[in-house]
Amino acid sequence: MGVGGGIAAYKICDVISTQVKAGWQVSAILSETASQFITPLTLSTLCRRSVLTDADFWHPQAPRPLHIELAETATLMLIAPLTANTLAKLVLGLADNLLTSTVLASQMPILVAPAMNTTMWEQPTVQAHWQQLQQQPRYHSLPPAYGHLACDTVGVGRMAQTQEIIAYLDSLAYTHGKRDLAGKHLLITAGGTREYWDAVRFIGNPATGKMGIALARAALHRGAKVTLIHGAIAEPIPAQVRAIEAMSGEAMFKAVLEVWPEADWLVMAAAVGDVRPAQQWSGKLPKSALPTALPLSPVPDILQAAAQMRRPHQRLIGFAAQTGDVVAPAQEKLKRKGLDLIVANAVDQADCGFGTTENAAVVLDCQGRSRHLAKVPKLILAHQIFDIVQEWLP
Repeated sequence: MGVGGGIAAYKICDVISTQVKAGWQVSAILSETASQFITPLTLSTLCRRSVLTDADFWHPQAPRPLHIELAETATLMLIAPLTANTLAKLVLGLADNLLTSTVLASQMPILVAPAMNTTMWEQPTVQAHWQQLQQQPRYHSLPPAYGHLACDTVGVGRMAQTQEIIAYLDSLAYTHGKRDLAGKHLLITAGGTREYWDAVRFIGNPATGKMGIALARAALHRGAKVTLIHGAIAEPIPAQVRAIEAMSGEAMFKAVLEVWPEADWLVMAAAVGDVRPAQQWSGKLPKSALPTALPLSPVPDILQAAAQMRRPHQRLIGFAAQTGDVVAPAQEKLKRKGLDLIVANAVDQADCGFGTTENAAVVLDCQGRSRHLAKVPKLILAHQIFDIVQEWLP
């Protein structure tokens, strides 16, 4: 981990702490200016090992050059906050300190997360360097976000959120930096739909959108263009994802069919309700006026409509949340809706399904193949699903 000289350096403490607790071995390189914002003692305590500085780089008693040792033993690198100065050095291939020398001596994937004043970020030279860095395959990026900066400016320049940095690191550890979805447009749905029958009451389900957003993150990290159409969710959406809110089944139906013609894959992870109230009331009904029976009508079938519109290169991936036997109902849904592949998961098992951080699944395709995926974090499960899609549906 390379820490640049900026006020956002303090945010790196959460990243290091989280990854160390997850079993990662983290070595931190503190640039000369970064030590003005955060101390080596703080980072070494979190890393459980000594923090490296330029003073270590030039130490004459090292058995091997330090930058070579680091470059050969690390799996991947994070540089955050990435300053305008270090950005320029990376683009030009300069190596005048331990951090940039380690970069040049390695071939590992590198995730960069810039942070700086808005005016600095918008300078033509900085933007040109940023675009040049994107063209080098080993660099993966989390661009700065809009917000209130430490200098009291309001604009683009905030470093990406810790959750997004950690998720991207987890993806890189799984994929080793491959971008095998580059050039593809994935349309993904997430969250639960709500069918209101008055201003405050609705028919819904416990879906939180965690699986759909994990799929969006995984696709984004593998190079895809991602459109996420979502209902009710409890997770932040990555800034690089095009997000469209669709809270009802009808709204999601319209949004999906509008975007589907321009997409390559449709991954239908949303928990769309099957029925909606046949009548809706404006305002909130008083308790005394609540109906004793609520007539229902069917919600439009999104996957069936998408299957009828599909072109030869397009792929349809569905999800089936089930209790009890998950395989038989999923196989029936796969055939009935004309899907290429379906992901079945049990929502009646402990720590799986709605609202959990982990999930397990059975993946089935129209050729009769199946694969059981053991319980893992939902981001890793998303990557495993994409691996199977590309293996079974070339």
